[in-house]
Amino acid sequence: MRAVTADRFQPEDPAAAVVIRDVPDEAPRPGWVRVAVQCAALNHHDVWSLRGVGLREGALPMVLGTDATGTLPDGTPVIVHGVINDPAWRGDDTLDPGRSLLSERYPGTLAEAVWVPAGNVVPRHEDLAPQHAACLPTSYLTAYRLLFTAAQVRPGQTVLVQGAGGGVSTACILLGRAAGLRVWVTSRTEEGRRRALELGAHDAFESGARLPRQVDAVIETVGKATWGHSLRSLLPGGVVAVAGSTTGPDADAELNRVFFRSIRVVGATMGTRDELALLQEMLLATGVRPLLDRMVAMEEAPAALADMARGVVHGKMVIDVAGSVR
Repeated sequence: MRAVTADRFQPEDPAAAVVIRDVPDEAPRPGWVRVAVQCAALNHHDVWSLRGVGLREGALPMVLGTDATGTLPDGTPVIVHGVINDPAWRGDDTLDPGRSLLSERYPGTLAEAVWVPAGNVVPRHEDLAPQHAACLPTSYLTAYRLLFTAAQVRPGQTVLVQGAGGGVSTACILLGRAAGLRVWVTSRTEEGRRRALELGAHDAFESGARLPRQVDAVIETVGKATWGHSLRSLLPGGVVAVAGSTTGPDADAELNRVFFRSIRVVGATMGTRDELALLQEMLLATGVRPLLDRMVAMEEAPAALADMARGVVHGKMVIDVAGSVR
């Protein structure tokens, strides 16, 4: 079957390490199911894998991808949950010390088929298009968990989303607005602020700007460049929910501000299978759909990943694996 693979690590030019090749279909594992992939979304996780972060050299070549939607052998349409747990684990999927993501230990979703544990699929509702369903398991699930599990924000509260252009940030704007939050964003560029407002943000500010008032929660995926601003922007007792550090993790922790103002710092990585099911229900109830940058064929994956590495993407890029959607 055809697949998009990482055959080597290329830190400076990750897309150069992408190879589209025929790979053997996996042998079934007990309790796993085969999903014929219809659409698969790209994520920064794929770029990091090509750079050698989170993927062992001994696992190469590796099929990339953590997100997909497709069909089971009986024709049931499903969304794939990409967090693979130890079979003995019970509890929150994301807290399993032995967890991994698809494309780290096991072949990923950028292929004509992917094998996953039977518990790692959510039935896809007929009203959710495949290209939208494929976007949910990483960026949108992370956003859902950041807002509603980590930050525990409620309708009417104000949330600040740092760095409006990223995939998780975009998802936070759409989901937060749909949930009745007051959504503020920051962006380094006027274009980024304009796009955030078009998506539904109530207000947009330059990075580091003084806000009209302090907020209940901050969604932080930027790291060093925005950390101090995030802490200064919070009300006493507020929470900063963290799911990334794209500008580096070595920020001044400003612990005095954290303890003096009783600020909570909560980390989050993706989400649980149950949260993925709830996320789908939220989209169906509100009419919100993921923002798409483009849909491409599998052969266009290297160029799409190159654009992602350069940061010239606005919304999700989806691979039409089965060639049945575009």
